[in-house]
Parts: sequence; structure tokens; C-alpha cells
Amino acid sequence: MSQNKTHDPNQMTGAAMVVRALKDHGVEHLFGYPGGAVLPIYDEIFQQDDVQHILVRHEQGAGHAAEGYARSTGRPGVVLVTSGPGATNMVTALTDALMDSIPLVCITGQVPTHLIGNDAFQECDTVGITRPCTKHNWLVRDVNDLAKILHEAFYVATTGRPGPVVVDIPKDVQFATGTYTQPRKSDVHISYSPRVKGDAHQIRKAVALLASAKRPVIYSGGGVVNSGPEATRLLRELVAATDVPITTTLMGLGTYPASGKNWLGMLGMHGTYEANMTMHDCDVMLCIGARFDDRVTGRPDAFSPNSKKIHIDIDPSSINKNIRVDVPIIGDVANVLGDILHVFKAEAKKPDTKAWWAQINKWRARNSLAFKKNDDVILPQYAIQRLYDLTKNHDTYITTEVGQHQMWAAQFYGFEQPHRWMTSGGLGTMGYGFPAAIGVQVAHPGSLVIDIAGDASIQMMLQEMSTAVQFDLPIKIFILNNQYMGMVRQWQQLLHGNRLSHSYSEALPDFVKLAEAYGGVGMQVIKPNDLDGAIEEMIKVRKPVIFDCRVATLENCFPMIPSGKAHNEMLLPAEANDEATAAAFAGGKALV
Repeated sequence: MSQNKTHDPNQMTGAAMVVRALKDHGVEHLFGYPGGAVLPIYDEIFQQDDVQHILVRHEQGAGHAAEGYARSTGRPGVVLVTSGPGATNMVTALTDALMDSIPLVCITGQVPTHLIGNDAFQECDTVGITRPCTKHNWLVRDVNDLAKILHEAFYVATTGRPGPVVVDIPKDVQFATGTYTQPRKSDVHISYSPRVKGDAHQIRKAVALLASAKRPVIYSGGGVVNSGPEATRLLRELVAATDVPITTTLMGLGTYPASGKNWLGMLGMHGTYEANMTMHDCDVMLCIGARFDDRVTGRPDAFSPNSKKIHIDIDPSSINKNIRVDVPIIGDVANVLGDILHVFKAEAKKPDTKAWWAQINKWRARNSLAFKKNDDVILPQYAIQRLYDLTKNHDTYITTEVGQHQMWAAQFYGFEQPHRWMTSGGLGTMGYGFPAAIGVQVAHPGSLVIDIAGDASIQMMLQEMSTAVQFDLPIKIFILNNQYMGMVRQWQQLLHGNRLSHSYSEALPDFVKLAEAYGGVGMQVIKPNDLDGAIEEMIKVRKPVIFDCRVATLENCFPMIPSGKAHNEMLLPAEANDEATAAAFAGGKALV
């Protein structure tokens, strides 16, 4: 007589645990590429419909797509790749996410546990390789540990300063049967509990400094975006309450509206004249969710030399790492800003900034982003201006590759809200923008998603056009085609005697035919008068589009602070002649 056993729904294979954990954490989309070491997980994916798998054409593309998904939604991006080259192809995306604080959960396959260390087929030390480019990583050796580790991975990726994590799962662990446990707070490391509330004494010191300032400035970054919509709301409320000028980093665009009266534009190497001069001459600086990156600070010993500096950041390691500050406040941006506003309204008065604004308006009058329209050739600045004017009333998301086009997009495309601007800031990854746009379009299927690209960068990940066509993702790739690696050429001109070593592309593809070969739509514009009509046509197309916008070949991106120079030594377009650039770069360090 057979014994009747009750089925335990929490008993399952490791592969089933992975899919179950994704569902329990609200994952709707998974970016990946199959391989031998993850076939058990792919078999489980095949047997369910709750989590949609997006098949990319390269694992790096999966990582950047997950970054775009995460950056545009505020939710973690999730990636599944195989062992060996699948994992190593993820390293660039993981490092990119770490530098820009993007929450990613990357699940990698691994050879069976008994083969680890034997140089087995498609084996690599994934945990060792990814240790420097993740917040944390795990090698799972027991199926009964898998559920807890997966829950822990989501917690670590999304808590505190967000970032990427890796869970490496050997194939035999995927086949093995164990007990699945639901996500619980007790499943996280008790040693990882980021501080979210700022110190009350430090907050009062910050308020007192801000209230007594004669030349204050707020400098905000991507940490405001990561903290969530409440942080953005409180930042805007603080600016309104204090009437302090505000500038942001590349990653912080959209946290304060570009149309706002206190907006100075982006700061840093290619920031506006008024933003950089305000930073240089301020007496009190409130840095919110930014890390004093070298592209912002210029020469550290000359960075805002006469200011008292307040720094709010959830990551203690960012405090005093690059620039010494006077009032460090460790905590979540939204929490700290809420407390600062409460104290300011109760105990302080608006600082007297009338004279300061008069000076700032003189700097603004320099119009550092000015350019002369050319009726014969499309200038890249003009192309971005027209793109902005014709898309600003749509539900638009912008991604970029890396180079001159990235900086022109930051300068000339006005962002009113966060989560609308996806770019590779810290690592500067060519090839980021197109797969990131795939992630954005998957998350926002009805929105207008545009990748502003360069002719060199777009070729790094152009195979993802196949992904866009397969999944009916009507992404627009807007290429500023100057036939050069533009930023490389600019630096070669300014620093290396105009010796253009391998920065010219002599064999560019026909982007129109290439788009059509993939099953998309190709467009090309050469004359300025044809630009508006073509952009409007591009917007209407409900297919992936490659838009080949032929722009002036030798246009340089200004304003610009030469490497090793202070903020008040920036070059403006009108000053950017051969003698001026030679003098500005004389003795400067050749740091790209």
C-alpha cells in the first residue's frame, strides 16, 4: 500500500527558487542571454508568464538595459547570464552601475561545485572578478541557502547607496531540491544597516551656515534621484524657501527643473559659466547627494577656495574622500532635507542674496552656451535644441552614449523631472545609451525614448537593434554624426598638437541601410532646414529608428574647464581660438 504524502509547495529546485524570488520581489522584466550553466533557470522561465524575459544580443547590453530600466523606474534592474564569458561580459555594466549608484541584481550561472577550480569549460572566478565592481557578491554552494541569499541581494542592491550585486549559482545547485523561504527582514545582514537619519546637531549647524551666507549655492547630484520623489520635492521646496541658486551634476539633471528661476545649469568641465563661477566664488556650499567627482571639482586645491562646505550623503565613504568639508551629514537625502527644512522654517531666516544674484546675473549675461546658427551645416547644438523643442511636450525619456553628444545633450536638452535622463556618468561607457534605452522602453512602452548618440559610440552596442525589433521597442537613435570620435578628437586638438591619431572613422556604415537590414527605419538629414520635419516624422514612427543627423565635423564642445584648471579658468566658445586654447592648456595635465 503506497503512502500518501502531502506536497510541500516550498520544496523546489534551485532554478525554481530563482524564478520564485523574482516574483516575490515584484520583478516584471528580466534581461538576459542563455548558456549552458543557466539552462535549468531558463527552463523554469519557459514554464511561467509572470516575469518577461528580454533576450539581448550581448551580455553587456543586458547590463546596460537593466541600468536604464532601474534609472527610469527607481526599481532594481535584473540580469541573468551564463558562466565564464557571460559573466565577464557583464563586468563593464556592473562597474558602470557601481560608479553611478544604480541598483542591479545580476544572477550568473557557474560550473558544478565539484568542478570549481578545475578550469572547467566556461569556468571563471566570477566572485573574484566582480568583487571590485559590485556592492557585494555571493557564491551559492547549498541550495538551502539560495532563497535567503537572493532576498539579501535585492536588499543590498536597493538599500543605502544603491549599486550592483552578483549571485553566482553553480549548475548542480540549480538542479538540487531544497526549501524556499519567503523574503523577511531577518534575511538581511545585520551588519548592513545604512544610516538614514542625519545628526540633529550637524543639521542645525548646516541651517545656521546657510542662513548666514552671503553667497550660498546648492550643488545636487544623482543621490537626490536615488532617494526618490520625496527628495526631489524637498529639494525644490528648500530652493524656494531660501532663494539660493542651484546647480547639479550630470547625474542630477532633472532634480530641479531646467526652467526654474534659480537654475544655473550643469556645473563642471562642460558646465555653464554661471554655474562654475558661482561654485568658485560661493561662501557656503550645500552639496546634496553628490560625491565631488573630478569632472566637477577641477583642481581640488582651487575648488571653491573660500567656502564652508556642507555635504549630505548616505555613503560615509564619500564624505571627505575627495574634498574636505566643514559639516558632514550622513543620511538619506529625503530624511535629511526634511529635517533641514523643518529647522530652517522654525529657527532661521532667508539669507540675504540680493547682491549675490546681481553678480550671478552678470555671469548669466555672458550666455556661455551661445552659438551661431549655420544655414548650410547642422551644428550639433542646434540639432539638440530642435530635438528638445519638438519632443518636450511628449512623455520623453533620453539616454546617451558617451562623448561630445553627451555633453551637448546635457547642455541643451532641458529636464524638468528626474528619471528622464539616463547616461553613463562615472565610468563614461561608450555603448551605454542604446541598450539603456531598451531597458527604458521596456519599462515605459508607451513613451518616447530617444538615445542621443555619436557615430562611434553607437557602434559599440548596435547589435541590440535586433532586440529592439524583436520586442517591438520603437526606440529612436538620434546620431550626431560628425565622422569622428568627437571628444577624443577635441582633446587631441587641444592637448596633442592636433595630431588626430585614429579618431577618424574612415569606414562608417550606411546607417539608413543598416536600420533597414535589422527591420527598423533609417533616416538621414544633412541640411538644417530639413531637420524639424524629419524629427517630427521620426517621432511618429512606431518602429526602432536610426536617425543619421550629419553635423559639423570639427565642432568643439564648449564651455570647457581644461584639466588641472580651476572653475574660474574656463574657456567660453567666443574665447576658443587657437591662441586661447594653447594658453589655457599650457602646463595642464593631459587627463581626459
